[in-house]
Amino acid sequence: MKKVKKNIEILVIGGGASGMMAAGRAAQSGARVILLEKNSAMGEKLKITGGGRCNIANGELDLKVLLANFGTAEKFLYTPFSIFGVRDTYWFFSSRNLPLIMEDRQRVFPQSQRAIDVFRVLEKYVRENHVEIHLNSPVKKINFEDGKILSVETKTHIFFPKKVILSTGGYSHPETGSTGDGFLWLRQAGHTVLDATPDIVPLGLKEKWIKKISGVALDDIKITFFCNGVKKFAQKGRILCTHFGITGPLVLNSASKVKDLLHEGQVTAKIDILPSLDLGALDEKFIHLFEKNKNKTLRNVLREILPPGFMPAFSNLFPILDLETKIHSVSKIDRKKIGHKMKSLEITVSQLMGLDKAVVSDGGVILEEIDLKTMRSKKCENLFITGDLLNIRRPTGGYSLQLCWTTGYIAGKSAAV
Repeated sequence: MKKVKKNIEILVIGGGASGMMAAGRAAQSGARVILLEKNSAMGEKLKITGGGRCNIANGELDLKVLLANFGTAEKFLYTPFSIFGVRDTYWFFSSRNLPLIMEDRQRVFPQSQRAIDVFRVLEKYVRENHVEIHLNSPVKKINFEDGKILSVETKTHIFFPKKVILSTGGYSHPETGSTGDGFLWLRQAGHTVLDATPDIVPLGLKEKWIKKISGVALDDIKITFFCNGVKKFAQKGRILCTHFGITGPLVLNSASKVKDLLHEGQVTAKIDILPSLDLGALDEKFIHLFEKNKNKTLRNVLREILPPGFMPAFSNLFPILDLETKIHSVSKIDRKKIGHKMKSLEITVSQLMGLDKAVVSDGGVILEEIDLKTMRSKKCENLFITGDLLNIRRPTGGYSLQLCWTTGYIAGKSAAV
């Protein structure tokens, strides 16, 4: 028989970034809080975010500039980010002995470069405010009655909370527990919920040669995307080659645009490995190197120009060129072909990779149905909603976690009133 728990002030469902923030803030405000987590530990996704380094926020302090990165959600977010914004995030973590540093693109990380340290701050915040934590407690059912949540059931308990904060996350990284359970419950609550699709996600390529350089990083490159042969947009930065395609900050932040283009037709791209040199300047560089190294092999000379680790792909890109050919035997035509390929390496996007590889998925409750001052549902009077359950598109660079801190803090504070 299930244990019955009544007179619970606040029940938080989900022990991720926004759930821990919400639970800690509500309890700090004096409420009795119970947190339900389906995994054997809280913060599983947080512990691996940013490759284990945890891009905790974006350091842009100009609110208008910051919110411009959230697309159509920008107009909805001025109020919540004015309540708890970037400066508040700095204060929250630094005042709890976790110093932060800013890197390129204003990405903020813990000085220790360890995501586990971010988790420990939040875990301590939850525990020191006496939140009652139930691990290994996936929610089986939420019972609604007359526009309210009446009860929440797990395998072992039935909870009768006055208020519920739903912080289960979206669909990204399902191995950490983000399996989209909250979307179903939100629909049951009467919300309009857009289906989740991969948003910040790697790109799959048709070309097989990419497998030859899996794990190779191409720094400071330019990639230009085309749809049906028409140029659409270009980005500069770093990409990482994988066995299925390409990833890295530049690719992840382009994925949502590429997703839209794939609906229109064939998406191709051209990678410029050396965008700082035009074709003429690059050919001059080749001429100089070839003159200086006439008796060396093509392989040895190309190593001075090509990115480290790129050579295994070269034979696939130039099957008629023998890398053991002496430089003095390389024709002017072949030299120019090599230069042109380095400035215009063509790839074909076959797909966005699935939700299992997504850093963030879009979809969720439309913002018109949320009171953004409190994160309270307009459809279910005792329900508050946080983080990835909200339909907000954003790039990589700390924006997702800032959204978790902001919405979690506000939901916890508001639910405790």
